[in-house]
Amino acid sequence: MKYTQLGRTGLKVSRIVLGTMNFGPQTDEADSHAIMDAALDAGVNFFDTANVYGWGDDKGRTEQIIGTWFAKGGGRREKTVLATKVYAPMGGDGERPWPNTHLLSALNIRRAVDASLRRLGTDHIDVYQFHHVDRATPWEEIWQAIDVLVRQGKILYTGSSNHAGWHIARANETAARLGSYGLVSEQCLYNLAERRAEMEVVPAAQAYGLGVIPWSPLHGGLLGGVLRKEKEGGTARSTSGRSAEALKNTALREKVQAYEDLLDKHGLDPGETALAWLLSRPGVTGPIVGPRTAEQLGSAFRAVELTLSDEVLAALDDIFPGPGPSPEAFAW
Repeated sequence: MKYTQLGRTGLKVSRIVLGTMNFGPQTDEADSHAIMDAALDAGVNFFDTANVYGWGDDKGRTEQIIGTWFAKGGGRREKTVLATKVYAPMGGDGERPWPNTHLLSALNIRRAVDASLRRLGTDHIDVYQFHHVDRATPWEEIWQAIDVLVRQGKILYTGSSNHAGWHIARANETAARLGSYGLVSEQCLYNLAERRAEMEVVPAAQAYGLGVIPWSPLHGGLLGGVLRKEKEGGTARSTSGRSAEALKNTALREKVQAYEDLLDKHGLDPGETALAWLLSRPGVTGPIVGPRTAEQLGSAFRAVELTLSDEVLAALDDIFPGPGPSPEAFAW
C-alpha cells in the first residue's frame, strides 16, 4: 500500500479509502469484520463511515459494526484513521426530525459526536466530516463547536463532503479569521464519467490545502466493466438499478462501450483503471471503495500499483473529456 498526507496535515493515510456504507444493509457483521481485517492487513489505514449509515430504521448500525471490530483489539483502533460524518437526521425514514437533531448547529454537533463515539466504542474521531452544507448555520457557530471538541480531544481534524468550491473558501476563510484550523479534506462525487468537480471543487481544495476524497469512483458501476459483464451473462448492474437507467442514454452507453473497448485493447481491467485514473489526478488523496465482500478489495489494491501510460490517459480524456482548467472552463 502507498500512503500520502491528508491535505496540508501531517496525517498519513492510505491511497485507498475503505468505504463502509454497505456494512449492515448489505454486508453482515461477520463479513464486515472480515473486510476490515483484509483491508488493514493490506495496509489500508483510512476508513470512512457516517453516523447515518445503516439507513432506514437502523441508522447508526454501521458505526456499531466498526465499534465491535475495534473492540477485538489487536491494534485495530490504533492503526486506523477513522472518519465519520454528521448532518442527516437519525430517526427512522418515516419520522419527522425533531428540532436540533440534525444539521450543523452547535447543539447537534455536540450530541452527534458523543453518539458516534458511543457507537464506535472509541474516545476520539480522527476526521469529523460535515456530510452536507447547512445553509442555516453560520460557519462561526460551527467552528466554535468544533474548537471545543478539539480541545476536549474528541476530534482531531474536520472535513467536508458535497461542498461547492465557494463553500470550502467561505469555511476556511472564516476558520482563519477565528484562528481555527479549518477543513482538511473534501469528499466529493468525482470519477472519469463525472468530472464537474474539476471546475471549482478540486481547485478550491488545492488552494486551501484540502485532500480530495472521491466517492463513487466507478460511477455506480458504470466504469467497472458493466457492458463486458452483460455480454458474459453475469450479474451486471446494466440490468437493474441506477446503471440500467443511465445506460438508457445512448450517448453515455456509447462512451462506456468505447471505454471498455480501449481497455480491452491495452489489456486493462475497467475497475482498476478507473481507480488508477483518479489516483493520477492532482489533489486526490484516495478514492473511496465500498466492497460488499473481502474478495472485491483485490482490484482496489492492484489499482494503487497501476501506472497508466500517456497514450491511455489521452484516450480516456477523449472519451470522457473534463471541463478544462478553471477559470477558463467558465469563460475565456
